Amino acid sequence: MNSLYLLLGGLALLGLGYFVYGAWLEKVWGVDPSRPTPAHQFRDGVDYMPSKAPVVLGHHFSSIAGAGPINGPIQAAVFGWLPCFIWVVVGGIFFGGVHDFGSLFASLRNKGRSIGEVIAGSIGLRAKRLFVIFSFLTLVLVVGAFASIVAGTFNGFMTDASGALVHNHVNGSTATISLLFIVLAVIFGLLVYRFEMPLGRATLLGVAGIVGVIALGLRFPLYAGYDTWMWLLGLYILVASVTPVWILLQPRDYLSSFLLYAMMLAAVVGIVAAHPVIELPAFTSFEVNGQYLFPALFVTVACGAISGFHSLVASGTTSKQLSSERDARLVGFGSMLIESALGIASLIAVGYIFTQNGHAFTSQTPTQVLADGLSQMLACVGLGSESARGVTYGLIILAVSTFCLTSLDTATRLGRYMFQELWLAPGQSVKDVRGWRAVLVNKYVATLVTVGLGMSLGFGGYAKIWPLFGAANQLLAALALLLIVPGCQRGGGKTEPVKAADNAARVAYLEGLGWQVTPEPLETLSLLLPEDLSGHTEYTALQKDLGLPFDQCGGKTATRYTYTVLNYPDIPQGVQANLFVCGDQVIAGDITSLGQDGFRRSLQFPEQ
Repeated sequence: MNSLYLLLGGLALLGLGYFVYGAWLEKVWGVDPSRPTPAHQFRDGVDYMPSKAPVVLGHHFSSIAGAGPINGPIQAAVFGWLPCFIWVVVGGIFFGGVHDFGSLFASLRNKGRSIGEVIAGSIGLRAKRLFVIFSFLTLVLVVGAFASIVAGTFNGFMTDASGALVHNHVNGSTATISLLFIVLAVIFGLLVYRFEMPLGRATLLGVAGIVGVIALGLRFPLYAGYDTWMWLLGLYILVASVTPVWILLQPRDYLSSFLLYAMMLAAVVGIVAAHPVIELPAFTSFEVNGQYLFPALFVTVACGAISGFHSLVASGTTSKQLSSERDARLVGFGSMLIESALGIASLIAVGYIFTQNGHAFTSQTPTQVLADGLSQMLACVGLGSESARGVTYGLIILAVSTFCLTSLDTATRLGRYMFQELWLAPGQSVKDVRGWRAVLVNKYVATLVTVGLGMSLGFGGYAKIWPLFGAANQLLAALALLLIVPGCQRGGGKTEPVKAADNAARVAYLEGLGWQVTPEPLETLSLLLPEDLSGHTEYTALQKDLGLPFDQCGGKTATRYTYTVLNYPDIPQGVQANLFVCGDQVIAGDITSLGQDGFRRSLQFPEQ
């Protein structure tokens, strides 16, 4: 198979998926550019910070990419190139793209809340807590795996043919460049957000800075061992994950995206110029080395097709930075498809190395396979000298390690969010917690727990963690994919009414929204709704945020269930929750105060 056909065919299908299927999803979900996003509504300069689409795209893509779309296809190539190619393309468009776009949009429509909080109204409080626990443990695996990968690419020592310990110049340079890159990102963030330099001008300076730090890193490599780097990485993510996003997270991810774009361009140029014939079999067997195609292919490829980790990034950090809903398709759907394109390039690279290696797989790591394959193909465009190939090889290693580092930082921040969420009562914020729980929800304590657990796993090496991470990652993706649709529809567009066939379901629905209520209704009343509800515009408007179909139920009989609310902020008593149920579906609801300054409000829990 000619590699050019794989590349161009894959890119064409991914592009068609973005412009046709992605646009259709945008229409169905009701993307509204005029609607204010959580970044504007709750701007605090720490987590909520509206940013331009290219900046958010850079953050999101750099965070989700990591080593996943490289490791996965290269390892799964043992089953042949065809299963990998089909799953990357089909999975990226119809599974991963929907999952990522849906998670991001659902969070946008739910005040930037995490995916666990978004789906709470559909699955209930207890199930939500189980989901958060599972998400937190998955993030611990992410921290461990990616810390190990980064430490491995920074490890400045290797053994030569004689068994002697010698310096690894490529890894040493990668370490230096990565450290200088962090400094460059902080400077970029200050220029844009404190000195208000135009993004275009700052970008030019940033790209020039990237060239500068690369030159310095190649000249002054830093040599340290694997364990040393693991400890230093642990210290770094402890600090980085609690700093405001504009200082490091946004600028570093934005600048690092240029490394990825350069690597992707280099891959396209190399493959087009060399267009090698891939002699890797299209299909080998359903069983290879004790591994079966199902589920090994889907667990291994993961990030190249669909990854649950992406839903945590989309709802945890990205949704809090998106300036307009119009950017959601580009950032969510688009980033996933770019990742799929990287997966195709990785598949071609391993196929090329397989051919060059005498029809045998190499013992190199997936990152080394990608760097080796692309650097050899780039020799066809004048980069064939030993020094040029060495520089190209090192820069590709650098790009991959940079993405892993961004994913590591983001995963730690998300792990902190999830750990804090475990100890919060419905509707409670961190500042409201008292006693021993206040210690656990402290952001520094939550970060320390996340880092400690993750790094303890990482010392054992990523190879031991990756299969477990892959399985947990796919389970998380499946759960999110099943449950994000109500979240996307809630607050705008079409929706399906919430099921509430019995009292337990009604109470669970209210608890999922953050309300603590009495276990049994205070009052139950059957009502015949008027045929014409046009005169109830104010009450209809209250249902908009949750997408409840009150305006579609004129002339129907509904039952109103009234519960006493126990946790309305600053009002200890006299507040009730009303749910209107038609058949077994919630069609409307409100929160009502019976006090002197009475009110009637939406079921959405009020922001603190």
